[in-house]
Amino acid sequence: MPELYPFLILPEFHERVWGTRDLRPYFARAVEADPIGEVWLTGEDCRVANGPLAGQILRDLATQFGAELTGEASPHTKRFPLLIKFLFPREKLSVQVHPDDTRALLAGQPCGKTECWYVARAIDGARVGLGLRPGINREMFRRSIEANQAEHMLNWLDVHTSDMVYVDAGTVHAIGPNAIFVETQQNCDVTYRLYDYGRPRQLHLDQGMEAIEEKTHAGLVPSQPLPEFAGREGHDLLVSSPCFIVEKHKIDQPLTFHAEPGRSSVQVLVSVDGGAVVECDGSQPLPFMRGEAVVIPASTREFTVRPQWNAEVLRMRLPAEKVAEPLTNLHTGNVITHI
Repeated sequence: MPELYPFLILPEFHERVWGTRDLRPYFARAVEADPIGEVWLTGEDCRVANGPLAGQILRDLATQFGAELTGEASPHTKRFPLLIKFLFPREKLSVQVHPDDTRALLAGQPCGKTECWYVARAIDGARVGLGLRPGINREMFRRSIEANQAEHMLNWLDVHTSDMVYVDAGTVHAIGPNAIFVETQQNCDVTYRLYDYGRPRQLHLDQGMEAIEEKTHAGLVPSQPLPEFAGREGHDLLVSSPCFIVEKHKIDQPLTFHAEPGRSSVQVLVSVDGGAVVECDGSQPLPFMRGEAVVIPASTREFTVRPQWNAEVLRMRLPAEKVAEPLTNLHTGNVITHI
């Protein structure tokens, strides 16, 4: 087995006041204490589950292997570039904002936080708050916080299973209950909490107000068939952005992935339904099931995903070349705004 090989990651479970004690159907863990809101799949302290590297954490592996693991496209090759999570909101998350790269660097952070949310499961009533409503500026928004009306200043969008929501840094946002999300983001966990519905948690108004962009690229991203799988249904580009690319593959037969031209990138596979096996030369076959994540090192140039019956898999990576912000829609009531 080579020094680096595809490896399964053991998730970390993070308690959140807005979370849940029922993590089905993705995790069977019994939650008896405080509710779980986030399950981190590629946190820097997440551990390898298989092979000679078992027990080691992502932070140490990135430091040891650098671009061999993270890829030439990574802005900091000795730091894992993507933080991927499951979100389980039972109640509304706070109204919040994340800094962009420039503001994050000034605050001593390695990068900002642009993110996206894939809706893995949703029932009626699932909504997200995304950006300030037309005509609302920072000063008006701050006054609404003081008047306990901040959530009414956001665009609230209905979301459904398989939707993709893009949230670039600087976007005021919130997440409601009734859905489970898979979040892909820059590896930064800086959150400026602006409004929390009266819950007794610290707010970060001054930093947050500075980070707000009144107009952003945030919105729902229409999926597109991937051209390399032309004529085969179930292979879609969910979002392409300067910070990450996310695809969805419905796999009912073995599917081989090849490294694309340009800068190399680590890849992460997450099963949102069913199970599959990752196969590549020199490594043991690696099965993974719903809710589990496999890291494909940047040095792995080719691998095959073989379904166990059927599987639905998300594939995350960094763009090999510079790409533009995605085209998004904001569906607010009967109005659709193209961004």
